[in-house]
Amino acid sequence: MPTAKNRATLPGTVPPRLATQRKRLLTRPVRPVDVRRVHGLGELLDQFRTTSIQARNLGRCLEVWENALTDRRRPTIFLGLAGPLIAAGLRKVLRDLIDWGVVDVVVSTGAVLYQDLYQTIGGRHWMGSPTADDLRLRELYLDRIYDTYVDEIKFEETDREIARVTHELPPRPASSREFLQFLGSRFPDRESILATAARRGVPVFSPALIDSSIGIGLTLHYQANRGKKERFLLDAVRDNYELVQILAASARTAVVYVGGGTPKNWINDGIVMANYAFGREGEGHYYALQITTDAPHWGGLSGSTLDEAQSWGKISRTARRAMAHVEASIGLPLLAGGLWQHRRRWSGRPRLAFSWNGDRVTLRKRA
Repeated sequence: MPTAKNRATLPGTVPPRLATQRKRLLTRPVRPVDVRRVHGLGELLDQFRTTSIQARNLGRCLEVWENALTDRRRPTIFLGLAGPLIAAGLRKVLRDLIDWGVVDVVVSTGAVLYQDLYQTIGGRHWMGSPTADDLRLRELYLDRIYDTYVDEIKFEETDREIARVTHELPPRPASSREFLQFLGSRFPDRESILATAARRGVPVFSPALIDSSIGIGLTLHYQANRGKKERFLLDAVRDNYELVQILAASARTAVVYVGGGTPKNWINDGIVMANYAFGREGEGHYYALQITTDAPHWGGLSGSTLDEAQSWGKISRTARRAMAHVEASIGLPLLAGGLWQHRRRWSGRPRLAFSWNGDRVTLRKRA
């Protein structure tokens, strides 16, 4: 029979001084997913929030996004895009997020936007095989993106079309935002990301635009206008100036990162730039969520945690944040479907109106 003196040392017995801590940690049981009770992706992700591993993280991502959408201070929501998203079949998902008004500013790699244009002028993405004979594909002028084929002949047509319409621009410097707005208005495809953004007045930036096939089109334009005193110029530093004005004019900001890369780094760096250029002291992004397949232990930006960004002041110390390690072709449609099912929660959110005067911008809520 154990005595009171040695009872606390028996296996499975918690000392009284730790019992309160133990009880506090065991207050939220994992609840099994019950698919019979699911009537839409929103309800599925609601159940994910009480599961584990990446399902819980993805459920929390939806929660953070909806918190940003229902915040009375009306945060400006930035969407950062990287990866083979159009090849993955996400073009309409991205177009819908812009059309619904659940994002206010888009920052993307040039490749995502180029492949949007490629489809606008008639290109397609075709189901292929990751074990295809790539040398044979080269002979057929087909390019492979893992298990997807694209038409190299149509790519060249897209490049030359970009060069051709760029000749219509005024011969002066312009930011990527201004250039992409022009492309979106020049190709009025209702299913296009760029055309929808132009129609809705949503700014689209691509700070590394020339690192894409759009850069090939711009190089063809440069070649045709080489030596002229006046010609169209892409002003990347003006991108920075336009971004920091949006940040400085926003009562609060939120970030949604699909993948990582330059868009994630640039949006986060905007907080530092806004502090230097406009004295925007205070919190970083107040809401932050990311889906990525990159891991933090390699030290790269794409996989770095949102907590790490707090050490730089880029994410607020009190930010609501969530990060799910899940591939975008799976994670983004789930999040978008959840938002759509829950649209009554955020449907009254006013859109932002951006008024541009050269490189200066003012923001206001639309009625």
